[in-house]
Amino acid sequence: MPIFISCMQLLLYIIAYPFLWLISILPYRLFYFFSDIVYFLVYRVIGYRKKVVYNNLTLVFPDKSEEEKKIIQKEFYKHMCDMFLETIKTLNIGEEELTRRYTLPNIDLLLELEKKRSVLVMFPHYGNWEWGIIVNRFVKSKGFAIYQKIENAYFDRLIKKIRAIWNTTPISQKETVITMARNHQNSVTGVYGIVSDQSPEAHRAHYWTKFMNITVPVFNGPEVLARKFDHAVVFAKVTKVKRGYYRTEFIPIALEGRKTVENEITNQFLRLTEEEIIQNPAYYLWTHRRWKHRDKVPEKYL
Repeated sequence: MPIFISCMQLLLYIIAYPFLWLISILPYRLFYFFSDIVYFLVYRVIGYRKKVVYNNLTLVFPDKSEEEKKIIQKEFYKHMCDMFLETIKTLNIGEEELTRRYTLPNIDLLLELEKKRSVLVMFPHYGNWEWGIIVNRFVKSKGFAIYQKIENAYFDRLIKKIRAIWNTTPISQKETVITMARNHQNSVTGVYGIVSDQSPEAHRAHYWTKFMNITVPVFNGPEVLARKFDHAVVFAKVTKVKRGYYRTEFIPIALEGRKTVENEITNQFLRLTEEEIIQNPAYYLWTHRRWKHRDKVPEKYL
């Protein structure tokens, strides 16, 4: 069975890779025209997770009208298709082009923080978090991208190859603790990027709190690591300036992880994420079932 699965994964990769590469070299005008076609298929024809998106918007924005939710939903699907294809564009985008399209107005903050200790950069699923790899062209420390390992080993290897080009070392969630501990022991300063608003399984959650006014289990792994290894923590506030252009500002959450109290980092991250969502909800990843465990809240959090 493992050999059969591996062969199927390889076959899928062989079929898909040339198509992905062709997409990545399209001129931008044609590239975003293709994204419009993908949007039509995903939203109008297939209806990918439309019910999930609608239910999430209804839960989070109970006071919004049907028309308002419909507008957000359409804009979200347009953005989601853009963002997915922009991730593919990373295969062949140049440093100068990415620097122009993904600006970092206060990168000096990271440069100052990394002089003293490792820095944990927390991204929500908002805007375009994948192009955040450009950060590693500026910082002096070693850059690490914490990611969820892809089941297809060939695509997983491709992601690692792409990120290596940008001076980034991808580490899976399982490798994170070992990597941080080793670097800490050897006094190696690192800048770690992580998308931190995932929804843990209810029975594995160590902390529940309100997110967009709904009590849910919260992934607090980044805070545990920051406090354990005394990392500085910053929030990556991504703003979509216009189609294909983003600006990311870094907001300090903790200058010294060990000096924070329990749940302080997690709560601050969630509040900053909520501010982004409220400001422009279309750019959040609404296809995730982020609030699926809201009916399993332990008594002590009620």
